[in-house]
Amino acid sequence: MNMQQYKYQIPRRLTQTGILLLFFAGNAYGWNVLRGNLSSARVLDILPLSDPFAVLQGISAGAALTADALTGALIIFVLYALMGGRVFCGWVCPVNMVTDLANRLRRSFGISGTESQGLSRQARYWVLGTALVLSALLGVAAFEWISPIGMLHRGIIYGFGFGWTFVLAVFLFDLFAVRNGFCGYLCPLGGFYSLIGRYGFLRVRYEKEKCTLCMKCIDICPEKQVLHMVGRQSGAVLSGECVNCGRCVEVCPDNAVKFSSIYRK
Repeated sequence: MNMQQYKYQIPRRLTQTGILLLFFAGNAYGWNVLRGNLSSARVLDILPLSDPFAVLQGISAGAALTADALTGALIIFVLYALMGGRVFCGWVCPVNMVTDLANRLRRSFGISGTESQGLSRQARYWVLGTALVLSALLGVAAFEWISPIGMLHRGIIYGFGFGWTFVLAVFLFDLFAVRNGFCGYLCPLGGFYSLIGRYGFLRVRYEKEKCTLCMKCIDICPEKQVLHMVGRQSGAVLSGECVNCGRCVEVCPDNAVKFSSIYRK
C-alpha cells in the first residue's frame, strides 16, 4: 500500500468522521466540545458557529436572527474565505464521503457515462439563486428543507427519518448518472463556498517543467476544469471551485502538483 497516495485522503476522512463523532457525542453524551449541527453549533458552549448560507436564506425569508447566529456566520465566512476554495466540501461535508464512495464504485465496476450528461458547472449557482428566491417567497430557508447535507448530518447525530432517501438519491445519481454530479454541478452550498473562497491563501500549484503529462491529476480531480493549466503553463489554481482535497497532489508521480500557501499568479 502506497501511503503517499492517501497523504491527504486519510486526514480528510479523519477530519470528516471526527467532526461527526464530536457532534454525535455532544447530543448523545452531553460533551460540550461541539454541539448542534452543521447549520448552527457551539464550540465548548462558548463560540457560536453558523452556516452562512443557511443564515443568508434566513435573512431572505425574513427571519429574526440572533446575534449568535450572525456572529457564527461571520466566523465561518471569514475562516473559509481566508483558507480559499471549497475546503468545507472536501474536508467537512459528510456528503463528500457518499459521493466519493459512488465515484470509487464507478471506477471499480467500470460504470460508464458522460461526464456531465448535459449539466453545466454553472447550474449550482442557479440553484443557489433559486434557493434564496424561494426562501423569500415561502418564508423558510428553502434549501435547508431538502438539503442532503443537513439530512445526512442530522440523521447520523439524531437518527434517520425519511431523509435517508435524499442521501440515497444523491448516491445513485452520482453512481449511475453523473460522476460527482451533486457536488460538482448541483449543490448550492458548494457554489456559495466557491464564491467566497476565490481569494484564499491555500492553493494547488502546478509546475509544467516537472510534468510528464500522465494526466492522473485530471483523471482523479472532481472539478477538472480548475486544472486547465496542466500541460500548458505553470501556475496556481485560482478558481474557488477547487475543493482542496489534495487528490491531484497524491496521485502525481512527478511531484508537479503541490499545495502552496503563497498566492501567486
